[in-house]
Amino acid sequence: MNTLKDYEARLENLADVAAAYSFCRELACRHYENFPVASRLIRRPLRKHVAALYAFARIADDFSDEPEYEGVRKQRLNEWRERLHGESRSSHPAFVALHATLRELDLPVRLFDDLLSAFLQDVDKKRYATFDEVLDYCRRSANPVGRIVLMIHGYRDPELFRQSDAICTALQLANFWQDISVDLKKDRIYIPQEDFKAFGYSEGDLRMGVVNEKFKSLMKHQVNRTRALFEEGRPLSQALSWPLSWEIRLTWLGGREILRKIRRMGFDTLTQRPALARWDWIPLVVRAVLSA
Repeated sequence: MNTLKDYEARLENLADVAAAYSFCRELACRHYENFPVASRLIRRPLRKHVAALYAFARIADDFSDEPEYEGVRKQRLNEWRERLHGESRSSHPAFVALHATLRELDLPVRLFDDLLSAFLQDVDKKRYATFDEVLDYCRRSANPVGRIVLMIHGYRDPELFRQSDAICTALQLANFWQDISVDLKKDRIYIPQEDFKAFGYSEGDLRMGVVNEKFKSLMKHQVNRTRALFEEGRPLSQALSWPLSWEIRLTWLGGREILRKIRRMGFDTLTQRPALARWDWIPLVVRAVLSA
């Protein structure tokens, strides 16, 4: 299978916009197995813009996480940022497509820059003192994607943005609680240190795999505050047109189901990782269709 670097070498001088969008779609299909199906639910003129967003974020995320970029993560992300702002002329297909999308839809560059600031933060910041710090990270790592998707579909209402932010933050938080053991291997802990202290549990306990009542209470607290954010964003899907309304509703249901799995596991996400199996999605799809 071709790697990201193979793509960059092969298409470094590509300047054709249509081919650049094709690159973005191909990258999305390779990394995200459901993209070909999901993209059919997006109105055809908008699919290229969603693919451009995905390619931009996917490659930047790889810079911040993939082992092959160890030691040059910040350099590559800063180069990506320069290309975003046009500080260095870029013929990279992801930017040929993205800049075309920015011009056509008049999207704010700031949202894309926020994403990069979160990826850069992941390189250096491994601990969070307060929940407000975690929320600020989510504001830049998750919320911009929701807002950009709404803008691509023609929505720019501040109240819809607020509801989208609540859902995106909740999804990011649910992923944190789901991936505690995965992130720990990367020396990343998103549980606020103030909460460790409040519940009498320590990072040392976490590293030793201690699952006691203190840990369960700590995780119950995280799940409850995440559930409240999902509730805050619940009205969003009803304000959108089909099929985006259905996609948002299904995404919302999927995030809530992760929280329910964590609760059914007794809040022990340290020794086992909750995940949605294919059959879990069947009732969620039915519920999303019925509610739509």
